Amino acid sequence: MVAGELVQEHTRAESTGAPDDVGTITGGKAAHELRSGPLVPIDKLDQYTVLESGDEAVNLQKALNSRASEQEIPPDEREAMLPKGGGVGGEEENAKEENKCLETKLYWRRFGVLAIFSLCSLVNSFQWIQYSIITNVFRDYYGVSSSQVDWLSIVYMVAYIPLIFPATWLLDKKGLKLTALMGAGLNCLGAWVKCASVSRDLFGVTMFAQVICSLAQVFILGLPSRIASVWFGPKEVSTACATAVLGNQLGTAIGFLLPPVLVPNTSGDFELMGHNIKVMFYGTAIIASVLFILTVIIFKDRPEMPPSYAQAVLPGSPPEDYSYKQSIINLFQNKAFLLLLVSYGIMTGSFYSVSTLLNQMIMTCYVSQELNAGRIGLTLVVAGMVGSIICGLWLDYTKTYKMTTLAVYILSFLGMVIFTFTLDLKNIYLVFFTAGVLGFFMTGYLPLGFEFGVEITYPESEGTSSGLLNAFAQIFGIIFTLIQGKLTTAYNPLVGNLFLCAWIFLGILLTALIKSELKRNNVNMEAEGKQPLPTGCPKEASTAEMTTATKLENSISFSHETSV
Repeated sequence: MVAGELVQEHTRAESTGAPDDVGTITGGKAAHELRSGPLVPIDKLDQYTVLESGDEAVNLQKALNSRASEQEIPPDEREAMLPKGGGVGGEEENAKEENKCLETKLYWRRFGVLAIFSLCSLVNSFQWIQYSIITNVFRDYYGVSSSQVDWLSIVYMVAYIPLIFPATWLLDKKGLKLTALMGAGLNCLGAWVKCASVSRDLFGVTMFAQVICSLAQVFILGLPSRIASVWFGPKEVSTACATAVLGNQLGTAIGFLLPPVLVPNTSGDFELMGHNIKVMFYGTAIIASVLFILTVIIFKDRPEMPPSYAQAVLPGSPPEDYSYKQSIINLFQNKAFLLLLVSYGIMTGSFYSVSTLLNQMIMTCYVSQELNAGRIGLTLVVAGMVGSIICGLWLDYTKTYKMTTLAVYILSFLGMVIFTFTLDLKNIYLVFFTAGVLGFFMTGYLPLGFEFGVEITYPESEGTSSGLLNAFAQIFGIIFTLIQGKLTTAYNPLVGNLFLCAWIFLGILLTALIKSELKRNNVNMEAEGKQPLPTGCPKEASTAEMTTATKLENSISFSHETSV
């Protein structure tokens, strides 16, 4: 009888338009519970007296529950809830698509891109320092003051500051290849204009050529982090960035070594001096031209497939609503990045100042030592190149960005103090050693700052963060070079170097205050199913955060390195 009553009640409910969850059972306590409560789960039906009448009631109740469930969820919503691909295996298809989106691959072409860029940066850096290391030669040849020759170096720093914003905008909007072509092309053009300036009354032309080369630098200096991130995998990205910076350092080293050899001080014989300068300029122009052609052939904006999960979760190109202005604002609202900006500016600006004024410092303490001044500069930079590579390998292995940066900063300060107090001891070989120690840590710091900046600002553009770091380096470089130059001229090199020591000590304090968040590294590790590195005081992350890496906003749980 119960089954018959169920059928009659259901028929009445349909004819009167009553909802299916009302009046499905008409008797006893079970009927009351089903009318006033939610649909009865199938696995709970044995709790109700209706089941005592047999299997027929159970089958009918299954049908009614199924019908009511279908009416509760509209068809369009139900379809939206289905896995893409529908039916059996839909979830597997989704998983395959998800894995495909996160598929990564490394290409051999990345080594060609890195090599060509490093050589372009080398030539540009060589052209920056080729005047300063033989200041006395160019001063005599063009009949100008030492301060005017110093401006051939300072112009690199001055040009960078206002042009870094359009240069990084170009990198973000138009891509890596066009930016690299701008750098290589201007580098080549400036080198050829210098060839036309070899005359004693054409100092203005050589200054104009140096301005062109300084414009090339604007497009070159911000690329190491972008090339490393876009082309190299997570286990080699820091080493790749260090190698890219290495090209710039190697150019500085060659700039210290070759000009004193190619253009010796032939006092009074200006014709021979002009010939030697012309040989140096033409050689540089030919090499720059070859590199420009290779840039056209080798460079690409990015590989077909991303090299890391951190790159895979980012869009391949800026979205339509991308705002470069907002990106800049985001960076300046990042307190850790602001501290890094100032500390990086202090360290790199000090390096620029020491490099520019090295000839004057050595010539003040050691008369007629132009060749040794260049060799000391070479020692400083080559030691720094070794330091850069070691620091890059160390970061790839440990990911301890904060602690490594702070340790290198402290050792750079100690190296600067030792160099300052041993410079005037009348022992040129001791200066070689102390300059090597200073360079190992001071120059080795440069790629650390780039990579640390990318980590704490991810997913902001690497070009933008690197560009701002370089801009602050140029600002401090100009200030330090002008002030240290005045102090060295008015007093002695000791006073000028103590000025730098005080600022580097301040940089140590600022670096210690940086709160380290390894954002990019954690995305890569979580995408590989690994726990983020316990680099200090990691924040607790939910299970969903630890297992979801396809969407950036859900995947990142940032770990923190130990604050000192």
